[in-house]
Amino acid sequence: MNLDQQFLNNSLRSYIAIGAVLIVALIVKRFISRFFASLIYTWIDKKNHSELRKSHVHRLIIPIEQFLIYLVAIIVLYELQFPAQWNIHLYKLTLQVLVEAVVKLFFIILFIRVCLRTLEFVAIVLEEKAKLSKDQTDDQLVLFFRDFFKVILYIVGFLLILHYVFNENIGNLVTSLSLVGAAVALSMRESLENIIASFIIFFDKPFTIGDLVKVNNFTGTIEKIGLRSTRIRTEDKTYISVPNKQMVDSIVDNISLRTERKITLDLQLSVATTALQLAAYSQYIQNEIRQLKNVGNVLVYVSEAGKQFHVLHIECLVSMQLEFNEFIALKEKINVAAIQYANDHSIYFATTV
Repeated sequence: MNLDQQFLNNSLRSYIAIGAVLIVALIVKRFISRFFASLIYTWIDKKNHSELRKSHVHRLIIPIEQFLIYLVAIIVLYELQFPAQWNIHLYKLTLQVLVEAVVKLFFIILFIRVCLRTLEFVAIVLEEKAKLSKDQTDDQLVLFFRDFFKVILYIVGFLLILHYVFNENIGNLVTSLSLVGAAVALSMRESLENIIASFIIFFDKPFTIGDLVKVNNFTGTIEKIGLRSTRIRTEDKTYISVPNKQMVDSIVDNISLRTERKITLDLQLSVATTALQLAAYSQYIQNEIRQLKNVGNVLVYVSEAGKQFHVLHIECLVSMQLEFNEFIALKEKINVAAIQYANDHSIYFATTV
């Protein structure tokens, strides 16, 4: 067999060498792809948990394998001479130029695909680690930056295709896009302010997912912090969206960060109530409240004395560790005790005409 025999402008020896390289690449591609996937996982997770490795590393293996095979195929095929009889003209392009453009197109697509899979792989691992902490902001932050960098990769891929496949000068294009972007930014000033506010919320952390907050006369639980708005499930079980700019600029009362919750009662008593009855009533309520669990800083006094009624002010602080139903039950117990004492000692509440 004559290995120097020419076939389509290339020797048989060249075809055999290229075939051998491709066969070797097909054999070792799985080992190389596993190595790179494990390397990326180890770089992300220093603890290197075996269970997480098994469940996530396979996500990267196939894209890396496809990219490696395609890369090796391009390198070895470029060693061949393009057959002269195939170099026909299609409109203003030759077949060789068209084939090279298609090869570059698929190379860029596979490269961006590997980058996207790597980004998703990193996001999944970081999300698994974030679930181990009680702070749910980490989970939202991972998803936010995953989507943000996906958009960046799509833009980079689009610019690479324009430059290497269509031979466009992306420098002029980027300059034009910058001018257009500036005009769009002016017209979308409010949306940009909300996006900037979302970064402030993520890094300053005035509240996190799961916190009970009060903002703009609405009280509810934070369910999602988005790129533009924050979603809140109110006490009425409605679902509202508040622009992030308002969440940053407004006064937000983070109820979950309170150390104690206040119970305040004002008893309007008849003007026929004597001073001795008021003093005894005040002392009784103080003693009753102090005997209750999870209650501190009890304050009971006559706040107003007037022609229409006397006001006995009751105030105490309750631990935030107490469940809401228990808090309501405690408040009811104080009310019932106040009413019972008034009934037993002939103390009457003021009536409105």
